[in-house]
Amino acid sequence: MRLISLLGLGCFSSLVFAVDVPASHDLPQVPRMADAQIVDYRPAAPLERIYPMGSIRKISGQLRFDGQVSARGQATSVTYELPPEHSSTEAFTAAREALQKQGAELLFWCQARDCGESSLWANEVFGNAKLYGSDNEQAYLLLRLAAPQDNSLVALYSITRGNRRAYLHVEQFDANAPLGELLPTSATLLRQLKDTGTLDFARLGGEPQAAWLTLLSRGLNLDTTLRVSLSGATAEAWRQALVGQGVRAARMETGTVDTPGLHIELLR
Repeated sequence: MRLISLLGLGCFSSLVFAVDVPASHDLPQVPRMADAQIVDYRPAAPLERIYPMGSIRKISGQLRFDGQVSARGQATSVTYELPPEHSSTEAFTAAREALQKQGAELLFWCQARDCGESSLWANEVFGNAKLYGSDNEQAYLLLRLAAPQDNSLVALYSITRGNRRAYLHVEQFDANAPLGELLPTSATLLRQLKDTGTLDFARLGGEPQAAWLTLLSRGLNLDTTLRVSLSGATAEAWRQALVGQGVRAARMETGTVDTPGLHIELLR
């Protein structure tokens, strides 16, 4: 009985006195989930970084994905082990919502097997074996921070391992040169619309732009059962242009939300 008590006390003590890895700290844009512990920290270092914008796979020894963002700059990363009472999905969602409240724009978002193999994300993309887990319990998000930090990207990757330990990886990349225009994928727009119920594009307050018309029409036509409202000063022009791109008129109506850009809302 005494041995069992000592073992129990040892386990309890290891939990109570668990500390972050030395010299580590949170990234300012992403609040830490309560009781999460930093288990890997990599301070700012210069490098050329490639962030996938598609499901990843390996063909003939080469990593393949449909799109990417690549640039030279400084990357800083933090990996959290989450407490047992919180899932990797909870931590991922909380981090995403915190970044979006600060005006960050989603560029690519995938979940589960849509992301590809977890082993490739862990070892090839992030170089961190702790992030290898179930393909069905992973999520990846790439965001661009709002101006004046719009030459910075944040990547989020969450995973639950086979031993049920959950992790959230947060990486901020500060580019050396302007990133220029970066467009999200159509599937990401649809995922965001379904998850949050809205899409906001502050920069799309003028006449419809061809590149965005293509993205929005493709996204909306990935699920033809959805109906949306469009608000903004030029919402009717966007609605008509989307009809011209093949989105059925019956699926769209003009809304009344006061916004300087284009606001799209899912009609439940």
